[in-house]
Amino acid sequence: MAVELILLDNVTHLGEMGDVIKVADGYARNYLIPKRLASKSTPGALRQLEAKKKNAQDEYEKQVTHFKDVADTIVNNSITIPMQAGDDEKLYGSVTAQHIVSALAEMNIEVERKQIALSEPIRKLGVYQVDVHLNREVVAAIKVWVVKADD
Repeated sequence: MAVELILLDNVTHLGEMGDVIKVADGYARNYLIPKRLASKSTPGALRQLEAKKKNAQDEYEKQVTHFKDVADTIVNNSITIPMQAGDDEKLYGSVTAQHIVSALAEMNIEVERKQIALSEPIRKLGVYQVDVHLNREVVAAIKVWVVKADD
């Protein structure tokens, strides 16, 4: 027997917040409703969901505005990472996303390692453009100078 529910949150392979779905009675009763992922489809639940969607949209817009400000700061600056290197300009180690996160933290810009789009570690001296994905809409490119460290 199928039950009609409203999703209160995004559920993988089932739907997104606000979708009206039909699922098996046991799945609804034992998983979705107790975990507050869905509720029965009633007019009150629909009003409550609309309010939750509006709050989530307002919060997301504030977040995007904040990330755009951070992106402006990132784009207008560059970071320098001193590394040990040989005469052929190859690094003895490599510059990883964690190095970039640490350098940005020194500039009071807090990002996570997974937000740094570095396909592979940097292994040579030089200047590199590295994308920082602040959220799905805002991406900023920072100039990374990898220089030879003084011994």
